[in-house]
Amino acid sequence: MVTKYLLTIFAIAISGTYAESCQNPRVEANSFTTLDATVVTQIAYITEFTLKCDNPLPANYALYAEVEGRPLTAARVGENKYQVSWTEEPAKARSGVHEIHIMDEEGWASLRRARRADPAAAVAPLLAIQLQHPGSYSGPWVNSEVLATALSVIVAYTALRNKSKILA
Repeated sequence: MVTKYLLTIFAIAISGTYAESCQNPRVEANSFTTLDATVVTQIAYITEFTLKCDNPLPANYALYAEVEGRPLTAARVGENKYQVSWTEEPAKARSGVHEIHIMDEEGWASLRRARRADPAAAVAPLLAIQLQHPGSYSGPWVNSEVLATALSVIVAYTALRNKSKILA
């Protein structure tokens, strides 16, 4: 009987430690995107950020992200450093600002519960990061082969026309 109480108290203490959430979150973020779509099949979006809180966070503090309704996991890459990344096909990739909503486990669970009842439901994120994608270069409007062919046709036409004028 005493063992049961000790295990219960131990479990509550551990869950209290792991259930800590970030108090007064501050973030410093860097973002990178693929700018040249001529040689790739996917446009990559990468955001690395450092999360600073007033309270100390556990070493295994998990974060989740949502970008335009797509659920993602924030990978831990260092002490209080995380990374969120995803890819899109160049035809579907849009330029502009992409809003990344970052949530802790508690916020993520709340979002999933709310989405079960209403797929359009929203929950306030722990923090939001904006990723600016200027767009990707997908090549020139006119390929060089087409331009060379058009110029050679124009030169040949001009040469033949002038030749016929000289001979006439």
